[in-house]
Amino acid sequence: MRHPYKFKITKKDPHSKARLGELHTPHGVIHTPIFMPVGTQATVKGMTPGQVTDTKAEVILANTYHLALRPGPKVIEEFGGLHNFMNWKKPILTDSGGFQVFSLSGMRKITEEGVTFRSHIDGSKIEFTPKKVIDLQLSFNSDIIMPLDICTEFPSPKKKVARELNITHTWEKEAFLYWQEKNVANWLFAIVQGGMHKDLRQESAEYLSSLDFPGYAIGGLSVGEPMEVLEEYIAYTAPLLPENKPKYVMGLGLPENLEFAIREGIDMFDCVLPTRIARHGQVFMAGHTRVNIKKECFKYDKSPIQDGCLCYTCQNFSRAYLRHLFVAKEMLAGTLMSIHNIHYLMETVNGIKKKILDTYR
Repeated sequence: MRHPYKFKITKKDPHSKARLGELHTPHGVIHTPIFMPVGTQATVKGMTPGQVTDTKAEVILANTYHLALRPGPKVIEEFGGLHNFMNWKKPILTDSGGFQVFSLSGMRKITEEGVTFRSHIDGSKIEFTPKKVIDLQLSFNSDIIMPLDICTEFPSPKKKVARELNITHTWEKEAFLYWQEKNVANWLFAIVQGGMHKDLRQESAEYLSSLDFPGYAIGGLSVGEPMEVLEEYIAYTAPLLPENKPKYVMGLGLPENLEFAIREGIDMFDCVLPTRIARHGQVFMAGHTRVNIKKECFKYDKSPIQDGCLCYTCQNFSRAYLRHLFVAKEMLAGTLMSIHNIHYLMETVNGIKKKILDTYR
C-alpha cells in the first residue's frame, strides 16, 4: 500500500526562509533540515552503523550505480533490502546513478532511452533506463529514491545544457509514471537541472512541479562552480520549488554551505566530503575552519580536536594521538576523524534548528 508521503513543516524562521520539518518514511521520521552522510557502497566509509547513529544522523545515502555493479540487486534483495544487508535501521536515500553520467563521461553513451555505461570494475556493458533505475532502488527498498537524470558538467554551452535537460525531463516523467503504477511506499524525488542558466532552471522547476513529485532535489551544483555561483543558484532555484514539499540540494557538505542553504529554505543535503577529508587528515574546527592533523604543531598537543565537542573522538582522544595515528597510517585515524567531522556537521545543523526553536519560546 502506498505511503502517505507526509512532510509537515513544523516551524518557520521569521528572519530567513529556513524551516523545520518532519518527513515521514517507512523506516522512521527524518527531522529536517538534515545532513545525510554518504554510504556509497552500503557503508559510510570507516564507520560502523552504530558510530553513524551516535553522530545523530537520521538518514544516509547509498549509490545505485555502485550497488548495481557490486554486490548487485539479487544479493541485496536476498536480505530484504539495504537496511538488513548493512544493518542500518533508519531511512536510506539512494541516488539514481545520474551523477555517474557526469563523472564517468569517458565511459558512457546517452540516448533518449537511457545511458549505457562501461563498468569501472571490469569494463562490462551496463544499461540504465528510467524504469530500470526505479526497479533497482525498489529492490534496495530505499525510503527515498531518485530518477535517472543527466548532471551536465560545468561549464557547458547552453545548447548542450538545454538538450540534456530535455532528455532528463523525458526520463523523469517516465520514471514518475512508472513509480505511480508501482503504488509503493518509497518516496520519489524529482531532480531539477539546467546548469548555470536561470531560464533553464526555471523551466525545469516548473515542469517537474507540474508532475507533483513527493519531493524535489536541486542537482547539477557542487560540480566545480565558484562558491558565489553555487550560492546564487541555490537562492534562485529554491523558491521555484513547491513550498509544501521537501527541498534537497545534492552534493552539499561544507558547514558554511549548509548554513547558507538552510537560510534559503533547503531541508536536506548530502556529501562525501566529511569522511573523505578525514581520510586525508583534515578535521573541522571552530569557525568552520579545516586543519590537517598531521601538522608538526599537534605532535605534543593534549587538546581534543575541538574544545567542548561531545563527539566520541573529542571526548576520548588528543590531537597528538590522532596525529600519531595518521602519520603511522593506522586505519583508526580515518574512523576517529570521520566521527568528528560528521558530528560537527550534525551539530552545525542542530544549532540552526535550536535558534529557530528559540524564537518561539
